[in-house]
Amino acid sequence: MHKSASNEGLAFFENTKIMANTAEIRIPEMTESFEDLLNEQFGNKGIVGTVMKGTVIRVTDDFATVDVGLKSEGRIPLREFGKNDELKVGDVVEVLVDRYEDRDGNIVLSREKARREEVWQDLEKMMNNNERVNGVIFGRVKGGFTVDLNGAIAFLPGSQIDIRPIKDISPLMGISQPFQILKMDKVRGNIVVSRRVVLEETRSAARAELIDTIKEGSVLEGIVKNLTEYGAFIDLGGVDGLLHVTDISWKRINHPAEVLTLGQTVKVQVIKFNEDTQRISLGMKQLENDPWQEVADKYKIGEIYKGKVTNITDYGAFIELEDGIEGLVHVSEMSWTRKNVHPGKIVSTSQEVDVKVLEVDADKRRISLGIKQCTPNPWAAYVEEHPMGSVIEGKIKNITEFGLFIGLSDEIDGMIHLSDISWEKSGEEAVKDYAKGQTIEAKIIDVDVEKERISLGIKQMSENNIAMTLETLKKGDVVKAVVTGADEKGVQVTVQGIAATIKKADLSKENNDPMSYKEGDILEAKLTSVDRKNAKLGVSVKAYEIEEEKKALEEYSNTQSSGSSLGEALGAALKNKE
Repeated sequence: MHKSASNEGLAFFENTKIMANTAEIRIPEMTESFEDLLNEQFGNKGIVGTVMKGTVIRVTDDFATVDVGLKSEGRIPLREFGKNDELKVGDVVEVLVDRYEDRDGNIVLSREKARREEVWQDLEKMMNNNERVNGVIFGRVKGGFTVDLNGAIAFLPGSQIDIRPIKDISPLMGISQPFQILKMDKVRGNIVVSRRVVLEETRSAARAELIDTIKEGSVLEGIVKNLTEYGAFIDLGGVDGLLHVTDISWKRINHPAEVLTLGQTVKVQVIKFNEDTQRISLGMKQLENDPWQEVADKYKIGEIYKGKVTNITDYGAFIELEDGIEGLVHVSEMSWTRKNVHPGKIVSTSQEVDVKVLEVDADKRRISLGIKQCTPNPWAAYVEEHPMGSVIEGKIKNITEFGLFIGLSDEIDGMIHLSDISWEKSGEEAVKDYAKGQTIEAKIIDVDVEKERISLGIKQMSENNIAMTLETLKKGDVVKAVVTGADEKGVQVTVQGIAATIKKADLSKENNDPMSYKEGDILEAKLTSVDRKNAKLGVSVKAYEIEEEKKALEEYSNTQSSGSSLGEALGAALKNKE
């Protein structure tokens, strides 16, 4: 009862007492209760703050109109009825008279305050004793959710709903579950609760129990807590374990998100457990049969299978033959003719291709595959039509420091090495007679289908006159060398049509200046070497002169008894040569 009502009641009693002490006035007979007198005097204002029972007489989308037997009904927002979605006309509910009259003359009632009055003391006691309370999440508000604690409405902050972020809260709404009261303010009517605290306490207990029982090989159920490039963290119920990306599946996975999603429940096996650091390594593929155990029987060498390109690298492409089984097609096994090309220009990711099994190593979990082997070998087909010794015609596609590349077909090239261009000229000189795009004839002189090589020759198109000449020459022969040129290092000559060089050190002792010799000069010289394979001659004037001097000395020794001098003997020897 309000203070003003008490003062007025006191005045009423004082007036009655005065009347009783006056002889002329008789005290009226008290036939009504004290409460009735107060209500009559003060218009029922004494019931403000009282919890009363009322009947629901009208329900709209937002309000319920309740009759508590006073001069007017009161309207109560439906949200104050908590989870009671089935409120209907005729229901009897307890409400608190908040104000007797508002500015419109209506009674202001509150279901929420009535229920809070009923449960507030119990909740305060449970909070002081650190006990959990049961409640039901029934609505969303800014920054969190509303919870019905058996009649009292509490606020559940969004950060206190779970240990980890939750995308969909709908499974948690409308069910009774435990909460921890964090704060109560009776004056303001605020209650703050937490579901997370309850979960963390449960989690700690579960963690201790799990750590005591966990061991390698154990099969557990967990929830995907976080995804990274190298794996996924799995919440096992109080403790986290790492599921490495290589242990998720037998097949190749570039990122765990290809298989797993946050919040997903998975079954895993403990593959390693460190008791000191409490680190747990988990695996999913270990719960499935290893497909590599039967790969040798399933994929035979030389057989062709279909596969899908899963990954492309600089050195080749990985082909998935089935879940968990991948083979590598090396870049050298991708095409018969396209060399030095990135694999990405031959195949594309997710493309289905035919592959031939080249090698299987189940222990190392490797299968070598080939794509080009699934099509006819154009090198073998070309050689079958053009056997060794055949004369072909083609255009010069490229000129390099070691020879000419000749286009034999759209896919195949042959090569003419510098040494196979001319019998007479050196390779460096002979190659100057040819240009890119020029059409020439050449003979097939060697074939290696396995290495994809066809060797050609131009000089083999004619007789090897030099070879025939070399057959007539031998080391030690005295020959006539015709000068064709000179430089600081020596003199260039020809011996019976074969080019050679007389080094400066091999020139005459009397004249060892190469630049003093002129084209067309004829020099007496000796062959110091004959290389028939490479058509090279070693020519020396000095060796010839030394040999002649030696012969003169021998003749001098034979004629010494006749009195001839050494000078006469040498002069006679030289005269005989002339």
